[in-house]
Amino acid sequence: MNQKYFQLFVRITVAIAFLSAVADRFGIWGNPGSKNVSWGDWGHFVDYSNTLNFFVSPAIGEVLAIIATGLEIVFSLLLLIGYKTKIISFASGLLLTIFAVSMTISVGIKPTFDYSVWISASACFLLGTLNGYSYSLDAYLINKSFKTKCLD
Repeated sequence: MNQKYFQLFVRITVAIAFLSAVADRFGIWGNPGSKNVSWGDWGHFVDYSNTLNFFVSPAIGEVLAIIATGLEIVFSLLLLIGYKTKIISFASGLLLTIFAVSMTISVGIKPTFDYSVWISASACFLLGTLNGYSYSLDAYLINKSFKTKCLD
């Protein structure tokens, strides 16, 4: 079966999941307490993040929340355009695994399955094992490089 559409599907869905979570942190999906809203604002997200990162001070917890949010934004954009896809796939899988382990330790394993964190992490790791990425900047750059070498 042709992998080019499946890998594109994984790239898009993981990127959208990251961006949706980020959008929730900034109230784009609604206010705190609204239906289908996990946090609704940055403060509620940091509170939740500090629950998961109970082993660090709240100040360090906020820094971790900022770092995680920044990584999710960068990873999602790079997955969407397909740039450095192999590296970003593994990095995304690692970020999601850290999140899943932290969730498991602090709130139990069930939420990690309810939110498909392990499945998302494994999809990222699997994506990272592929040899090429159709419909990506990576493929374009490889093709452009090949054409340039052929013309020399």
